[in-house]
Amino acid sequence: MELNDSYKSGFVSIIGKPNAGKSTLLNALLDQKLCITTPKAQTTRHRILGIDTTESFQIVYSDTPGVILPKYKLHEKMMGFVGNALEDADIVVVMIAADEQFPEDAFRELVEKQKVPKILVVNKIDKVSPEIIQHKIKEWKEAFHFEATVEISALNKKGLDILKSHIVQLLPENPPYYDPEEVTDRSERFFASELIREQLFLLLDDEIPYSTEVNIVEFKDKGDIISIYAEIYVERQSQKGIVIGKNGLKLKQIGSRARATIEKLLEKKVFLELFVKVREDWKNNPNNLRHFGY
Repeated sequence: MELNDSYKSGFVSIIGKPNAGKSTLLNALLDQKLCITTPKAQTTRHRILGIDTTESFQIVYSDTPGVILPKYKLHEKMMGFVGNALEDADIVVVMIAADEQFPEDAFRELVEKQKVPKILVVNKIDKVSPEIIQHKIKEWKEAFHFEATVEISALNKKGLDILKSHIVQLLPENPPYYDPEEVTDRSERFFASELIREQLFLLLDDEIPYSTEVNIVEFKDKGDIISIYAEIYVERQSQKGIVIGKNGLKLKQIGSRARATIEKLLEKKVFLELFVKVREDWKNNPNNLRHFGY
């Protein structure tokens, strides 16, 4: 790829409340599934980079956990990822859902602190009337200064070209930060664990998914097949039984669906074996969090 002389590149951090659609937006902008998405809030726990490179620009997006008031040490680590993304940002995309309430003080203060250019993105515009959307935009623009405001539907890929054009316009002139062939800074091993965790959120009810974490014990590419052994951790013995299910059927369902999504990502056959273990109160244990990559 031959790069233009006036090349532009920079870091664009996407922030918002849980379920605003940040991960769906990043997947749509890159036109591939990089981040897991579920209807449940707080699905995203890590900062994930998505890299969009052309001959004239490179945008390094950061998908971040939804902004919350921490209840556990895990939440504190998640908010640390948000803070790190904002420290690196050349542009901040403040993403709101068209049907969400105006945010609490903590999120407003976070937006107010950002001194780099900000773009307001109103997502899920198909959920409410145009009048409500315009009221929402007016409310936000009265509170903060934005370089641009864009209405989108990340799920239906509406308005994304307009958003990207605003981002490119605001990018500083820099050489690319990453090799043009790179799409993310995360490993295949990491995405395998995320895709397993996605199925936990999709197939388990109530609060159970929030008590689960996934650890990849072994990830071996054997040429014709990738062999993965993974541990699913829960906080209580009773939760272990729920994850396994009667006669192991729930765990088989989780494994089958996870394996299919991992094969689609890696474009190779996968052997996946899952084990369920109990690690009490892992969300508040610094050693456990470090072990899980937080």
